[in-house]
Amino acid sequence: MEMTKERLEDYKSKKAETLELRHKLEHVGDGDSLIDNDTILDYKKGYPRPQSVIGYDYQKERHLKKKWRSRLDELEADCLEVEFWIEEISDSITRRIFRLCYIDGLPQNKVGRMVHLSQASISEKITNYLKSDKTDKKV
Repeated sequence: MEMTKERLEDYKSKKAETLELRHKLEHVGDGDSLIDNDTILDYKKGYPRPQSVIGYDYQKERHLKKKWRSRLDELEADCLEVEFWIEEISDSITRRIFRLCYIDGLPQNKVGRMVHLSQASISEKITNYLKSDKTDKKV
């Protein structure tokens, strides 16, 4: 798997989206979001008269849950791929930098303090590792 800086940045967004989707799945139907009205024909007077019926839309709930679960599975698979790639980095400092920056979401200046390097060194290590990983794959 080829890793790029864009894909690593996208990981952060996907991780946040998984939390949002989990929250949506847990709270589906809360509030008025799935209350809907439907029109039926009332024949009480001998001829069809349209009547509005209000109720909970179970079909819409099933559709939303299926769609959100499918998207959640895709996002989790992508996130796991990135996490496994980071854990496969052999150099301990570089692995810690990637884990702290991307998995834990810390800014580079805090990561620098934790691993006793400057922010510029952190950026340089990330860039150099991504470049070297690309050249290693070509050989």
